[in-house]
This record gives sequence, C-alpha cells and structure tokens, in this order.
Amino acid sequence: MSTQAEDDARGSQAREPEPATDKRLNTTVFAVSGGVIGALALAAILVPRTIQGIFGTAVAWASRWFGSFYILEMTAVLVFVVVLALSRYGTTRLGPSNSTPEFSTFSWAAMLFAAGVGTGIMFFAVAEPVSQYLSPPAGAPQTEEAARNAIVLTLLHYGVSGWGLYSLVGMALAYFAYRRRQPLAVRSTLRPILGHRTDGILGDVMDAAALIGGAIGIAASLGVGIVQLNVALTILFGIPQGTAAQIGLVALSVLMATASAVSGVDRGVRMLSSVNVLLAIALALWVLVTGDTAFLLDALVGSIGDYITSFPGLTLETYAWNRPTQWLNGWTLFFWAWWITWAAFVGMFLARISRGRTIRQFVLGSLALPLTYVIMWVSIFGNHALSIVRGGDRVFAELTASTPEQGFYALLKSLPGGPALVALSLFIGILFYVTSADSGALVMANLSTRTRTGDEGDAQPWLRIFWAILVGVLTIAMLLAGGIPILQQATIVMALPFSAVLLLIMYGLWKALRTEASHHDARSHVFRNRALGLTGTAAGLKRVSWRDRLSHTFESVSPAQAQRALDTRIVPALEAVAAELRKEELGAEVYVEGPEAQDPDDERNFLGRATLLVTAGPEAGDGENAAELAVAPTAEGAAEGGAVAPTVERSSGLDSFRYVVRMVQAPVAAFGVVVHEADDLTVRLEVRPRGGGQGYDVMDWTADQVAHDVLDHYESWLDYLGNA
Repeated sequence: MSTQAEDDARGSQAREPEPATDKRLNTTVFAVSGGVIGALALAAILVPRTIQGIFGTAVAWASRWFGSFYILEMTAVLVFVVVLALSRYGTTRLGPSNSTPEFSTFSWAAMLFAAGVGTGIMFFAVAEPVSQYLSPPAGAPQTEEAARNAIVLTLLHYGVSGWGLYSLVGMALAYFAYRRRQPLAVRSTLRPILGHRTDGILGDVMDAAALIGGAIGIAASLGVGIVQLNVALTILFGIPQGTAAQIGLVALSVLMATASAVSGVDRGVRMLSSVNVLLAIALALWVLVTGDTAFLLDALVGSIGDYITSFPGLTLETYAWNRPTQWLNGWTLFFWAWWITWAAFVGMFLARISRGRTIRQFVLGSLALPLTYVIMWVSIFGNHALSIVRGGDRVFAELTASTPEQGFYALLKSLPGGPALVALSLFIGILFYVTSADSGALVMANLSTRTRTGDEGDAQPWLRIFWAILVGVLTIAMLLAGGIPILQQATIVMALPFSAVLLLIMYGLWKALRTEASHHDARSHVFRNRALGLTGTAAGLKRVSWRDRLSHTFESVSPAQAQRALDTRIVPALEAVAAELRKEELGAEVYVEGPEAQDPDDERNFLGRATLLVTAGPEAGDGENAAELAVAPTAEGAAEGGAVAPTVERSSGLDSFRYVVRMVQAPVAAFGVVVHEADDLTVRLEVRPRGGGQGYDVMDWTADQVAHDVLDHYESWLDYLGNA
C-alpha cells in the first residue's frame, strides 16, 4: 500500500504542458436525459397514483419475464471479470503501459466503496437479516437455520455479485478511455462492435439510457438514506418524520454534494470517503466490543463459511418450483436491478480513480476490498440484531419488520452510549449520502459532456450542480409518490434497458483485448532483433564490428552529440519516409519540439528536442479515419518570436501512427571494477513501442536503419488495424 505522500509525489512530477481540452455540452444526451428525468419527477408530484399504477404493472411484467435474466446476467458478469483477471489479459494496464496509480490503495478502496454502497448498507444490514429471519423465501421461519440463511441472503444481495458488475463497467470504461484514448463514456465500450457509429446518435442513446437509469438508481439510494436520516433527527432532536424534514435533508445533502463535486475527486470525494469509512469501521468495532464479542466473532467466521458454501447455489436460484414473487420483487430482483442502474455511474467513477492499475489489480481490488468491508459490517450488525430477536425481544423484531428504517437506531440505542452512537451514525449517514450524491453528479455531468479522450478531466461545475439538484428533486418526488416501495419498483423497471447494454460491454471489451493481444503478437514478430550491431532490419545486412559495439557500451554520449545525431541522421530519415508516405496520399508530417511532438503514451521527462512522425491511417481519404492535423502557434514559440511549431490535434484511438525519438539522460553503464560517480550520465536517443514498454537506443543507427525501423513499426501498426 502506497502512502499519501507517495501519491502527492507522483502527482507533482513534472509533465509536459497539456493542450487545452475541448469539453462541450452534449446537447442530445443532456436534453433527452434531463427531460425524461424532469418529466418523471413532475408526474410523480402531480399524479402520484398514476405513477404507482404504471410502475406496479411494469414490475409484474418485468419480474415474470426477465427476472431469471437478471439473475443469470449477474452470475455471468462475475464469472467473466474473474476469468479475465486471471487470464493473460490480467496484466494489461488501464492506461499507458508505464502509467502508475493516482491514488493510494486505501484512498482508492474508500472511494470505490463509499460511492458504490452508500447509505443503503446502514439501512439493510439490520433490516434485511431480521426480515429474512421472520419471513424467509424458503424453509421454516424463526429457526437457527433461518438465522444463518438470513445473513447469507444479506451478503448475497450486498456482496461480490454486484461488485462484479461495477468491476466490468469500470474496467471497460478505464480501458477504452485511458489505454485506447476514447472519451470516458459508455459509448466508447461499444466501439469494437459498432465502430464510428458510436460517435453519432446511437452513442448518444446509449449514454442517455445509462444516465436515465442511473438517476433512478441514485434516487432509490438517496431515498432510503433520507428516510433513515429522518429517523435519527427524530431521536436526537425531536424533528417529526415527514415530507418537510425529508425535503430539508435533501436540500442540505445536495448542497454538500455540490460543494464536494465542484471541488473535484482529488480533494472532495477522496477526503469524504476516507473519513466516512474510518468512522463506519469505528462504529462497527464499538458494536463488536460492547456487544457479545465472543458470539459476534464466532458468527463472523461462521457467516463467511456459510456465504462461501451457499453462494454457488444461491447465485442462480430462481425459486422456479415455489416462486415467492413478492419476496423476489422486494429483495433479489430489486437488488440486482439496483446494482445494474448504478453500474454505469459507479463504473465510470471507478474508472476515473483507477487509471494506471492493471486489470488484475482492478478486478481483485474492486471485488475483495468492498466484500471484506460488507462482510464485516453485515456480520456484526446483522448477527447482533438476530441475537436480540432470538433473545426474545419481540418489540425490536416487530419494529424492525414494520418500519425498517428504525431498526438500525433501535439497535444502537440498546448499546452503551446509545445517543452518541445515533449522532455518530447520523453523521456517517450524511457522509454516505454526500459521497453517493456527489460521485453521481460528477458522473452524470461527464456523461452529458462531449470530450475527445478520458484524460481531459471532469465536466464544468455548473453541470455538476444541475444534476445534483435534479436528482434531489427526483428523490423528493418519488418519496411523495409512494416512498421506498415506488423507488424499488422504478429501479426494477429502469434497469432493463441497461442490462442488455452490459452484454454488449462484455463482448466489446473481450474483442478489444483480443485485438490488442493480436497486435502484441504481430509486433513481437516484427521486432525480432533490435541490437545495435545490425545494419538494417530483419532483412539482415552486414553487422558492424563487435569492437565498435563494445566501445559504445562504455561511452558517455553528450547532449550535443545526441543532438547532432538527431539533426543529421534521425530527422532526415523521418522526413524521407514522410515524403514517400505523402506520395501515397497519406497525411505524414515530422515535428520537432512543441506539444505536438509529445507522446501521450509516455509520461516521463525528457531532454531537449523530440521528433514525432504522424501519419493518417490507410483509409484517410474517407474523412472518417483520417488524423486531424491543424496548424496553430504555440505559446512558447509566439513568446520567443521565433519559428512557430504547428500543433497537431490527433484523433483519438488508433487513427494516428506515431514514431517518437526522445533524448533520454541515463547513468553510464558500469561493469566489473569500473565505478562511476552519480553525475556520470550519458544520453540515449530512445524509441519505444506503441503504448510504452522497454525502449531501445538508435544513437549509432544510420539513416537507412532508422527508415527501416519506422517501416517495421508502421507495418506492425497496419497488421494491428487489419486484426481490429
């Protein structure tokens, strides 16, 4: 686990200045999704009974015909992400090959958990075990077996299945945004299937569907949280439960969420998430210590065993022979739909904070870290609640079953320091609410913004404020229309469209990873031997003297020598290749210095001058795959009054081919008894494969060798496009 200081050190590393981004409002996604959400909120306020009837009918239909589909899909997604993490693709990095994680493991885990679970776990960690114990879907109620199964069912609904869903979407979004340099949007994950059609109305529909469904999921989470927070206010301050208090809580929480979202992920969300998780752990430990500690520890271990042994059967349980329809709609199908509606939002948020991690790290972390927390929380609170019920406290049992939002606080009041615990839980609940609301507002704003790549940062503050307010209004409207039940019904219905998109995301990610593997294999055949002794490429011309090669190993190359080689051999070779490519009607240019010479796949610092060859793809003439080249003065060139370097606006993804030679300073090699001082440095003219990896020195190469090397890279790139 890295420290926060290490994170800050990484963030403070000098980087080349980034060109201005082009973040524009996607009016189609914004208008459609905002209009639908606003209309739904208005209808819930004006005609609540009609909304109740519509959703009631829709839930009955969706549950009957698509309930088993939800259950099967959740299992399939979990298997897919685990297999992917353990396969050869697990080492693929979500970003350039040399990128590193932006956040420490603790900060990352705290943010992904707080954004993905929120206030719901406080509500259901007590309410669900008691409800499942009193009214299980199968078997006799109020038995020892019913108590054990109640914890298992709660862990099933809050456990690894839902996080497999988040892991899939987050991994796909991060891969396409940071490795393929596509926009951080749902549409990008479908590019391997739909191609450039995702840039048009079809992509807008996908993003709008994800945004609308996600807004319902967020409203459901916030509605549950608001109802429970209202109970805490009643206990502590005597504020009556009802619409007025809930509207006030929504307004306060939206205000806090807006302030946090505007402050950005680096400050607001990370800080709130870390504080939130630490306080929640402290609260759980207090329950563990002041309760029946020995029993709770035994129950914790036993619950883990029960969950592991029962999961394979429960994950595909459809209760076909004795279908408890009301129970399925209120529990399993609601939870699976809830996870699905949240998938695009939490997935995008996970992608936003996971750049630089490998697929294996991402999947194992996003599954194991939250699951550990969930098991701890549910086992402690759930087993303690069941011990109270089985101890004969019928008042607590009936209160929790009839008004689930009060069960959590009734449990806390029975412990030493009850009022203080209720106050602490109120604060934790507000933080959970805020971290869910601000991450949701952040993602909704990004979904409704048109960007070129995923590296361009977050959307404008006013857009985040708009979505935070609109979701708050929707939450209030749905509570007025029918409370938590109507939110559950709306979630089941609105999850259906995006559940189909999830299947496409799985296929698109698998296809993209296979394409990249094909590219890697093709590149391995092309780069058979990069030794300095070769005069030419794999065609195999004569070798240089081994004595000359050995002397080069111990030489120290000065920046002036490297610059001279760059000017006299490297740049002329690149210009010659570019000239020949232009004869084939390909857009090829050679750039020296300036931001257009920067390699977006390489974040290290370099000396002086860099040379970049950019060529359009082989289908440049159709205007769809061509690299976009635009000439504009750089700020540095204009200030110096000298020659002005052109700026290249490259199209994202695979539409541009780059061959970059960088002047890299490195220590002089030392062998045997040879000792060099720390400041004995040499300069390399380094070429690196596309996407990062180990570079090689072309300092002593002839212009002909360099030209051959460019063509090797270019032919490999064409092979990649042919396999894409």
